[in-house]
Amino acid sequence: MKIDGGIGFNLDGAAEAAREAEEFGYDGLWVPETSRDPFLPLTIAAEHTEKIELGTSIAVAFARSPMTTANTAYDLTQFSKGRFILGLGSQIKPHITKRFSMEWSKPAARMREYILAMQAIWDCWMNESKLDFRGDFYTHTLMTPFFNPGPHGYGIPRVFLAAVGPLMTEVAGETCDGYFCHGFTTERYLREVTIPALEAGRAKAGKSMEGFEICGPSFVITGNSEEELAKAREGTRQQIAFYGSTPAYRPVLELHGWGELQTELNALSKEGKWVEMGERIDDEILETFAVVGEPEQVGPELKRRYGDVISRISFYAPYASDPDRWKQIFRDLQD
Repeated sequence: MKIDGGIGFNLDGAAEAAREAEEFGYDGLWVPETSRDPFLPLTIAAEHTEKIELGTSIAVAFARSPMTTANTAYDLTQFSKGRFILGLGSQIKPHITKRFSMEWSKPAARMREYILAMQAIWDCWMNESKLDFRGDFYTHTLMTPFFNPGPHGYGIPRVFLAAVGPLMTEVAGETCDGYFCHGFTTERYLREVTIPALEAGRAKAGKSMEGFEICGPSFVITGNSEEELAKAREGTRQQIAFYGSTPAYRPVLELHGWGELQTELNALSKEGKWVEMGERIDDEILETFAVVGEPEQVGPELKRRYGDVISRISFYAPYASDPDRWKQIFRDLQD
């Protein structure tokens, strides 16, 4: 199992953080798109590392055109000597329409076409094929030599897709090289909903699951003391409650018989009662979504839950505070 970490958004510290992560033994580094651009820190990380894989987790696809994203991913793949992974996600409608002022419709169908469009663009650049992509949402039919970066020796970018619902998950299986389990995922949901949808998508493309990477859920509650553990518990309750308030994620709760909790959390979120939302996440729910325990317990429990179905795991822990204890998690997962 590969073990991934993250680096912050501070461009001044990106080089040092990336070098430290590579030296510590991480297999990959991911940067999300929240308050900052996710590609810029990875460009710095690529310059200052040699082996570690680098990717976005995630970049918001519908905030950009396929051509724009294809260009950035292509350049980063070349600059990193093939280590870059383009991780995409759809975001939810209010952010796309109200924050980015972009179009929103049929997200699964749009995402499928978005990825196929990028692949057509990359094929044009790598193999000198004619660009002639015509879809319901995107059309790309013009590529002159002046705008064509030409082939390079590191192949087209690998694409991973984040999803929760079965339709988007099936798109990931059909069109991508890997899949991000959303943090708001349980072992049962992964096995009963996600894996069958991925398999259906792979079958649609005439492919097996061999070589397809699944990045596992990342809620881990741990610490070097009871105080740290308690703080991590409360923070994770808040995060689970925030995700649980989103209507699109209701099916995860419904699978466990907690569907009405989503209605309650959504109502509280509209009132801005964030602390009360976290209080609705009891220990049963918390420990269903998160692995809880001291560092030495984390690795074995992650392997028990997910070891036969995921190929890489992310967790963001302050390993520098006690490198020997955190290194044990690596040993447990890599055995």
